[in-house]
Amino acid sequence: MSVVTTARETLNQMLRRVPAWPIYVASLGYAAWMLWLGVQNRLGADPVKVLEHEMGQMALYLLVAGLAVTPLRKIAGVNLLKFRRALGLACFFFVVCHLLVWAVLDVQRIGEVWADIVKRPYITVGMAAFGLLIPLAMTSNNLSIRKMGAAAWGRLHRLVYPAAILGGVHYVMLVKGWQVRPLVFLGVIAGLIAWRFLVKRKKAASRVQTAA
Repeated sequence: MSVVTTARETLNQMLRRVPAWPIYVASLGYAAWMLWLGVQNRLGADPVKVLEHEMGQMALYLLVAGLAVTPLRKIAGVNLLKFRRALGLACFFFVVCHLLVWAVLDVQRIGEVWADIVKRPYITVGMAAFGLLIPLAMTSNNLSIRKMGAAAWGRLHRLVYPAAILGGVHYVMLVKGWQVRPLVFLGVIAGLIAWRFLVKRKKAASRVQTAA
């Protein structure tokens, strides 16, 4: 047994002992801490914009982490599957926080909120991503899997791919000019999704050859 294999198995054994709930606690704690800093005027000249940016950024970090779970398992042999649901729900939590900061603290008027959704393309794209994530968050539980069946549940949760792309595009569109960071996020998201489809396509082609 190689050193790499031994290290990988040791890491996976350690990960099996780690529960997923700290992800929820850390997410709630970070959001509460950022809000407290805002209340204390410790987020700079425009605390609302900082809060809005931080909530959206955390959502993207968690989205990328969730998308990376399967490639890490397939390529590196590191099994983080037990954390994927927590990562997804934490991502949705930060998306909701991002939306609430924008709507309640930034825009403040419901009429202007709807006007911005219609008139500003980057907000339209962001809201589309949010809409796709809602059924995923609502069905991220064992009861939904049992009621829907694993196959139907899996098909529904493929909505994460267009939602992720839309989230990345939203980030690219909202910044001024072509900044590197948003483009890197979008590129990583697109790369992780492309990898999944290439693997599935390769498996399908292999099954066809075997059947022939």
